Amino acid sequence: MKYKGYEGAVKFDEESGIFHGEVVNTRDVITFQGTSVAELQKAFRDSIDDYLAFCEERGEEPDKPFSGNFVVRIPPDLHRELYTEAKKEGKSLNALIEEKLAS
Repeated sequence: MKYKGYEGAVKFDEESGIFHGEVVNTRDVITFQGTSVAELQKAFRDSIDDYLAFCEERGEEPDKPFSGNFVVRIPPDLHRELYTEAKKEGKSLNALIEEKLAS
């Protein structure tokens, strides 16, 4: 499920007959639930709208879906090896690592 750039993951609890979900592409906790698909979809959108309104009321920036930037710590020898490989291929280190992660 997607809404305003936020993405939800849903599970079904057979015992209680309830769908429950959580927004998974933000560090803040945003949850929702419903007993039908339509109710679940509405709860998902309502939860995100409530979250955004709550942040606005408090004068805080909402945690946006991930930017695509993250820091990875690696041993210096591996860093040198990857940098050298990137240079030999005429690429930036970022481009080389992105290719490796995608494959």
